Amino acid sequence: MKSHFFAYISRMRFIQRWALMRNTAPENVQEHSHQVAVLAHALAVIRNEQFGGHLDPGAVAVAALYHDASEILTGDMPTPIKYDNPAIRSAYQDVETVAERKLLQMLPPELQGVYEPILTEADPEIRQVVKAADKLSAYIKCVEELKAGNNEFREAAGQTLRALESYGLPEVAYFLETFMDSFSLTLDELK
Repeated sequence: MKSHFFAYISRMRFIQRWALMRNTAPENVQEHSHQVAVLAHALAVIRNEQFGGHLDPGAVAVAALYHDASEILTGDMPTPIKYDNPAIRSAYQDVETVAERKLLQMLPPELQGVYEPILTEADPEIRQVVKAADKLSAYIKCVEELKAGNNEFREAAGQTLRALESYGLPEVAYFLETFMDSFSLTLDELK
């Protein structure tokens, strides 16, 4: 069987994020997925080391690398559209599920069992940490855009921070307290 799975995955770099907003630094889904994987890994490590968790940080990072893979087939729907209306959100979740299944079916049958929980984020605890890392990545993007003088992201920054805080995850609070201020600094200030 010939498979197009990884050829599709490599196209994540062509899907632009934040399409409805003016960006000082454009971001694509591949870059975003890498950052989410780094953040999700960190959140899992923080949960384990500081709050008695038992997550596999590697499994969390891999799930994060693929968390937006369905967007290869669907494109990236802007957050204000995707989450504003419950009917749209529900319909988009259905579309994402179909896209995940289509990607999974591109793999040889002998690999599908390994990739299914990765593509569908089947474990609820892993899904929770990946979602938090995804939101944290969005907040970092907002902070960096504001640092560059782009006030287009001011409202998004406030909404995203409130969403992060509403998760009630101690590892997220720890990350915000310990690491977040650094994202507002210039390279010379990061000494």
